[in-house]
Amino acid sequence: MIRHIVLLALMCVAPCAALAQTETSPAEPLIEVGETVQSDEAIEQRIQNLLREIDGYDEVSVRVAEGVVILQGEVIDNTARSELAEIVGRVDGVITIENTTAVAGTLEERLTPAVDRLQNRLRSMLSNGPIFIVAAVFFLLIAVGGWLLTTRLPIWTWIAPNRFIADVYRAIARIAFILIGVVVALDILNATALIGAVLGAAGVVGLAVGFAVRDTVENFIASVLLSLRQPFRPNDVIEIDGDIGTVARLTSRATILISPEGNHIRIPNATVYKGKIVNYTRDPERRFQFVLGVDADSDLARALQTATDAIRDLPFVLNDPEVGAWVSEVGDSNVLLTFTGWVDQTSTDFLKARGEAIRTAKTALETAGFGLPEPIYRVRVDGNVPAIAKTIEEDEPTTLTVQESELPAAADPGQIVDAPSEAAARERAASDGGTDLLSEAQKGE
Repeated sequence: MIRHIVLLALMCVAPCAALAQTETSPAEPLIEVGETVQSDEAIEQRIQNLLREIDGYDEVSVRVAEGVVILQGEVIDNTARSELAEIVGRVDGVITIENTTAVAGTLEERLTPAVDRLQNRLRSMLSNGPIFIVAAVFFLLIAVGGWLLTTRLPIWTWIAPNRFIADVYRAIARIAFILIGVVVALDILNATALIGAVLGAAGVVGLAVGFAVRDTVENFIASVLLSLRQPFRPNDVIEIDGDIGTVARLTSRATILISPEGNHIRIPNATVYKGKIVNYTRDPERRFQFVLGVDADSDLARALQTATDAIRDLPFVLNDPEVGAWVSEVGDSNVLLTFTGWVDQTSTDFLKARGEAIRTAKTALETAGFGLPEPIYRVRVDGNVPAIAKTIEEDEPTTLTVQESELPAAADPGQIVDAPSEAAARERAASDGGTDLLSEAQKGE
């Protein structure tokens, strides 16, 4: 029973599939018979008339027999040979084609059509010369007018926050005017269809160039953003990813610092924009900090008070914020005390002020009888030799008199070292240093 059902289903499906294939497949042309058949003479005459009207087929001969077209002779190239077969195949009554034509081998025969095409195009250009001239004139008027507007009008300086951004606006405006000129010229030539192709080609070229000079473009964009934000100004002492120096210049590619040793540090703007920037100059008040150690059995409160009073009496230390002091750590043989103070960097050298504060605090502690011990190590000897323990008892702290020498001028905190700032000024004044994108008139972040 099941076998019969399967056979019946196959018998029903097979005709349907054949019918579907017959309906969807293209029908081959039928070979006519009887009175409707086109005569070979009429087909041959029709093909010869067509070939006489088309250039490049003068050397082709045609012969028709029972609807079979035989083509012989020479053509210009393979393209003309393929077109010949396509033209003949469209003639009514043609059953099949035997294309035995060959490509012309002489140089003269192959150059003649090319010369004819060049002459036709030259004649077309000469006949369209006036419209080309009009389009070129309009393009030049728009491009030159845009250049004059972007160069002469101060509007870009008014709307831009600084000179560098104004130059960027000018460049964008010039490109816009050139594109408008191209669009107008193509519209005059009635070739606006080329606009999409031109813009597409420009986009592809721009994308390729962007990948090729990716780092340069990234640094340029970072320079634009840095010139707008301006996280630092000329002569600011900053730290960027571990490099400390005085700001000399911000160019379109890099930020130039002058290190305390006088070395030029060039950091790519992309690194500056994405990195951590520490500006030590933006706020004139800056805190110094140092650590001193005293004996473990000392009066720590009196030690803190003694050193704090000495630091507070220094003329360059600010009263507000106040001097700070605390016990920071208990060491192996001493106790570490931390002291802080604030100075005005505009009138005081920070490093010299810190050094003078350390010297003053140390002298005050030693004068008050506090010892600043070096590390003490206990040695244990194993074996037959008994351990020796020696206890050193110290007397109560006594007041000592310490003879102090006069502070040399080189260590005077009031003498600010301006060598890096002077080197930065020379860098900005150099003729080959490039444009400085930092502006004093621009508000920084």
